[in-house]
Amino acid sequence: MNEDLKANLSWLPQDHLETSATENVSAAVSSLIPVVDPEPELIVNPWDIVLCTSGTLISCENAIVVLIIFQNPNLRAPMFLLIGSLALADLLAGIGLIINFIFAYLLQSEATKLVTIGLIVASFSASVCSLLAITVDRYLSLYYALTYNSERTVTFTYIMLILLWGASICIGLLPIMGWNCLKDESTCSVIRPLTKNNAAILSVSFLLMFALMLQLYIQICKIVMRHAHQIALQHHFLATSHYVTTRKGVSTLAIILGTFAACWMPFTLYSLIADYTYPSIYTYATLLPATYNSIINPVIYAFRNQEIQKAFWLICCGCIPSSLSQRARSPSDV
Repeated sequence: MNEDLKANLSWLPQDHLETSATENVSAAVSSLIPVVDPEPELIVNPWDIVLCTSGTLISCENAIVVLIIFQNPNLRAPMFLLIGSLALADLLAGIGLIINFIFAYLLQSEATKLVTIGLIVASFSASVCSLLAITVDRYLSLYYALTYNSERTVTFTYIMLILLWGASICIGLLPIMGWNCLKDESTCSVIRPLTKNNAAILSVSFLLMFALMLQLYIQICKIVMRHAHQIALQHHFLATSHYVTTRKGVSTLAIILGTFAACWMPFTLYSLIADYTYPSIYTYATLLPATYNSIINPVIYAFRNQEIQKAFWLICCGCIPSSLSQRARSPSDV
């Protein structure tokens, strides 16, 4: 029987026989292996959902602050103007994150990428610059305490606002004006379509601003402690009270600066050493904390302020809680 089978197959080419045998063996082996369906690809990146959620929370929080300051004519002092600038910048940053999510999945094009990244870069730049302006304002209010509340201070504040928003808008327009990596992907940074050089310049600028803020806050702490010591020497019975107040003021400054550094430093350092070839999960993991700074800013700078609290209650219910109206403004609100 075997000899007859060999004779019947002898007319076939040898390579065909070997191929057929190989296919039969492969089919037999594969039949013994369980079939596993490939995992379906995710339609939406979960990190993008988290960023969009963060942007929504940022927008809601800061929209409240902008509305309060805009509607209340009593909140026109330099400090409130700068807080309003910070809230407006963070509001635009939140809107930029939402728009980025919508365009990434519904309207994909080079133009939308450039517009979106320009809005995000400009708004976050304005946010960081507004934080620096608030720091400068607080330093001047303590260093020139007698002449601070003057028309000159208001003029200086408007000049700062014009400069910081003008610089931020120019930075946001750079990707649209050609400073992007759409034509040469090898020059892309961790945030496309920004180039590695753009990201490096922004990171170095941030580090310089952080160093300046750190120096100003150190000077503010020295001034506050010196004033508290002088008052304590004149009024010995208030020494303990002023010590507590000074300690709270210094701790508040430490929280402000520490929060700012913890949110922005990971992404700043990462964008200096990484490029587009690095896994995107690292970019998301460092960028997300930076967005948290815009969530925390209204709590630190706006909602803790008693004047803004009063205006908020007036808008919500038309009244001011008795505990808030009787409480004097806290000296530790540096």
